[in-house]
Amino acid sequence: MEIIIGVGIGLLGGAVLAIIVQNVLLKKRKQQILAEAEKEGESIKKDKIIQAKEKFLSLKENHEKTIKDRERKLQSAEDRTKAKEKSLSNKIEETTRKEKSIDNQKKALDEKIQLNITKQEELEKIQEKRVLELSRISGMDVEEAKKQLMEALKDEARTDAMAHIKDIVDEAKLNANREAKKIIVQAIQRVAHEQAVENSVSVFNIDSDEVKGRIIGREGRNIRALEAATGVEIVVDDTPEAILLSCFDPVRREIARLAMHQLVSDGRIHPARIEEVVAKTRKSLDDEIAETGRRTCIDLGIHGLHPELLKMVGRMKYRSSYGQNLLQHSREVANICAIMAAELGLNVKIAKRAGLLHDIGKVPEDEPELPHAILGMKLAEKYGEKPDVCNAIGAHHDEIEMMTMIAPIVQVADAISGARPGARREVVESYINRIKELENHALSYDGVIKAYAIQAGRELRVMVESEKVSDLRADELSFAISQKIQTEMTYPGQVKVTLIRERRSVNYAK
Repeated sequence: MEIIIGVGIGLLGGAVLAIIVQNVLLKKRKQQILAEAEKEGESIKKDKIIQAKEKFLSLKENHEKTIKDRERKLQSAEDRTKAKEKSLSNKIEETTRKEKSIDNQKKALDEKIQLNITKQEELEKIQEKRVLELSRISGMDVEEAKKQLMEALKDEARTDAMAHIKDIVDEAKLNANREAKKIIVQAIQRVAHEQAVENSVSVFNIDSDEVKGRIIGREGRNIRALEAATGVEIVVDDTPEAILLSCFDPVRREIARLAMHQLVSDGRIHPARIEEVVAKTRKSLDDEIAETGRRTCIDLGIHGLHPELLKMVGRMKYRSSYGQNLLQHSREVANICAIMAAELGLNVKIAKRAGLLHDIGKVPEDEPELPHAILGMKLAEKYGEKPDVCNAIGAHHDEIEMMTMIAPIVQVADAISGARPGARREVVESYINRIKELENHALSYDGVIKAYAIQAGRELRVMVESEKVSDLRADELSFAISQKIQTEMTYPGQVKVTLIRERRSVNYAK
């Protein structure tokens, strides 16, 4: 029993000892945790203090920078104000000096005028004395002397005048031709601008002026991409709900108009999209031109035309002859030729064919230095037209001899269609040739890939290959083109040559 009690007491003592040890260990653990927490708190406190100091220093630096900027601006404004005050003071002093100078000049002029009046009165008195003395010596009064003097002067003046008139007439005969040409050229130059604008500008209507900003793009990149892709100058000004498309080539203008319509309708306007849409629009317009040529030939009952001639007929829709639509003019000529040939008992089909094709020399994209009648005849021969048709095309402006009865019919029908009241305006063909010549001068240089004449021929934009033309070479090339235009062309005003060198790197992720 005592043993059991002793074991129990031992177990109880062990338990109490274990509890005491556990409490001691727990107390030590708590002290350790508190120490670690205090240490971590000190670390966090130090980090926060450092961050606060850094933020304070940053704010202080920004504040000092802002104060310095303001002080610099205030100092600049103060300097400008002082400069303006000084300039104004100088102007006031200058004005005061000028006023004093003017007053002095006025006084001197008044004195001079008074002196002249006094001298004039003295001269008149002397003159009266001389006249009286001469009358006394000659025995004639003043009126008789005047009459004899005037008769003598009349004869002498008449002789001198006749000689002078003869010299003037001879000089006028020598200069008449030159002066007449000068007058005609001046008249053409005075009316050229109005007609050029009328024939080289299209209006693209938009729903709201917000679209203008999207077309221009950030820093103008969209409008530059459109101009580079189409060769058309796009004018975005204060005109409400309208954008102007300026280009002497109607086909380019139509491509730009259709491309802009598709871009605005789609809403996605950026350089890559612009190039894609312009390429698709150009292909679509080529198809439409071919279809227009086919429809025209079907309407007129003309069959067997070469596909290239069909395209040329379709391109007539976007060309004008002295302001008259070229396709409509050619259709009229074809119908008039058919009527006249039927009345004269000639071949109606050949007459109608020649009438439709008589102006195809005006529509090729590459225009050599040939009259359009001769160029049209060569194209007709190239694409297998009959000799009667070719001769009628080439002879309708008397460039070659008429060999068949169809040729004078085409010539007369062309004159009838063009002479109809209101059909045509003044000549713009020379203007278009000048624009083409500008572009051809630039394209004749190595490294040039595109050239667009814009602003009615007052600016030439030249695009070059970056691999062939360096920055230094670009300056030289721009100067060379401007010098060539200056020496080889005649034009009003001045032509600005802008050379654009761009490098593109394109890769595809597959």
